[in-house]
Amino acid sequence: MRKVSLRLRVNGTEHTVTVPARTSLADLLRDRLGLTGTHLGCEEGVCGACTVLVDELPVRGCLALAATCDGAEVTTVEGLTGADADRLRAAFSREGALQCGFCTPGMLITAYDLVRRHAAGSAEDIRAALSGNLCRCTGYQAIVRAVASAAAEAEAAAEAPEAGEAGEAGAATGASGTSHASGATASGGPGPRTGAAHARDGA
Repeated sequence: MRKVSLRLRVNGTEHTVTVPARTSLADLLRDRLGLTGTHLGCEEGVCGACTVLVDELPVRGCLALAATCDGAEVTTVEGLTGADADRLRAAFSREGALQCGFCTPGMLITAYDLVRRHAAGSAEDIRAALSGNLCRCTGYQAIVRAVASAAAEAEAAAEAPEAGEAGEAGAATGASGTSHASGATASGGPGPRTGAAHARDGA
């Protein structure tokens, strides 16, 4: 059986491996790298349980050949980090968006991509994005609520720094206006003399 050698970065770590040419990305992740959070369900690209990010795009790990990922950046559910990932995990727990948990890794990967792109504008957007991830336990309602909750938190966090910057800019403008009104320059010295001052000084 023909084998191929490839190098890829998985969850921030470089790996160089040699595998049979027909090895799927999911099998490489699970069997060679021990990242069993990537679940195998249908192995036909239908259920979405094996979804991972390849160069920041959601990909079905059971359909992608490992050889096609040479030089790629791969992120599995074990490698999801940062505020958006934390918000999603907390929201899934809070909303009861998992039961057996088999579909959850793929759901989280897809939801993470949606939230970080600020593309979860409505429940319909979320349902459309998750349409390729099947769940046999929850009925999807709790999952949609969880993603919507995490997305709302992410939007609020993104707007907060902008509001703070706007407030600081307004305060600076107000201070500048007060300074000029009192006849002071930005350097703290006296402002330009008015016509009355010139006349009084005989200038």
